[in-house]
Amino acid sequence: MQASYTKYLLDFKKPSGTSRGVLRQKETYFLKISDGNSYGIGECAVFRGLSADDKPNYEEKLQWTCNAIANGMSYTAILSDLKAYPSIQFGVEQAYLSLQNKIETLLFPSDFTAGKATIPINGLIWMDDEYFMQEQIKAKLKAGFKTIKLKIGAIDFDNELALIQGIRKHYDKSKITIRVDANGAFDPSDALEKLQALANLDVHSIEQPIKAGQHEAMAKLCYLAPIPIALDEELIGVFNMTEKEKVLQNIFPHYIILKPSLVGGIQGTNEWIYLAKKHKIGWWITSALESNIGLNAIAQYTYSLGVEIPQGLGTGGLFTNNIASPLEIKKGSLHYNTAKKWAINI
Repeated sequence: MQASYTKYLLDFKKPSGTSRGVLRQKETYFLKISDGNSYGIGECAVFRGLSADDKPNYEEKLQWTCNAIANGMSYTAILSDLKAYPSIQFGVEQAYLSLQNKIETLLFPSDFTAGKATIPINGLIWMDDEYFMQEQIKAKLKAGFKTIKLKIGAIDFDNELALIQGIRKHYDKSKITIRVDANGAFDPSDALEKLQALANLDVHSIEQPIKAGQHEAMAKLCYLAPIPIALDEELIGVFNMTEKEKVLQNIFPHYIILKPSLVGGIQGTNEWIYLAKKHKIGWWITSALESNIGLNAIAQYTYSLGVEIPQGLGTGGLFTNNIASPLEIKKGSLHYNTAKKWAINI
């Protein structure tokens, strides 16, 4: 077998805000594995400033991976060596699965890939000024989303509450589910007060209210919180099963948010799901600004898990130069339109 990688820069249609700053471009890498006339593709979606594998030697590790594949190193051994490089680990898993299926975009054949089933997703509202956030909310509701997720923590909290109040004036919790993601923006000293204000507006849950690494403060918040708390960044960089279980036992969150590119691909995500079920903790899967190559892989894997609640897989339309694909969003669900073709020109 032979392997190679290509760097690709995704351009945002509009600069997208988070509590960590404004994103204009997203760096990613495509890994291609060839075996005779067949080949598979995977996306290694490093997330600069967030991924545990955001390291100066990232491309060196990609080249090491290509060499290991070409030299006949076993799949299991390669994944084991890539534990500290979760996005590369996921890219390898994708490429091998698509190679096995002899179709570079098919990893988990199912009713989803046959266009017969869909995946419910949330509509993502990015941080921006109040006017643009209102416009995003209107567009998502008009598009038929029943679950809305708002990125909060960048503008004044009272203004963010006003945006949520605006939704609740017209849609109660039986009509629209509201999730929020603070990306660690709250201070532990007043986080509980802010959670109570969100609870008063029937917010379903909040992702990562305070910065990761404050286990004692987060555990206390999870115990006292008037709304469910979901861990997100808290899971990044935790690769050992014993350490994963320790995080869940120490904090005992209501949910965990699983991003395969950040937590070790399919293998790492499966481990978190196993532990979450063991401790009766809820979970859902979210993409992490991958191109449609990575989003397709995450969607197919997610469907194979038999999910029922909305997942976070609505980021495919953010870029001007994404890979053209059959993935479509209709009425708050992700579809695989078999009438459309892939246009992979990497």
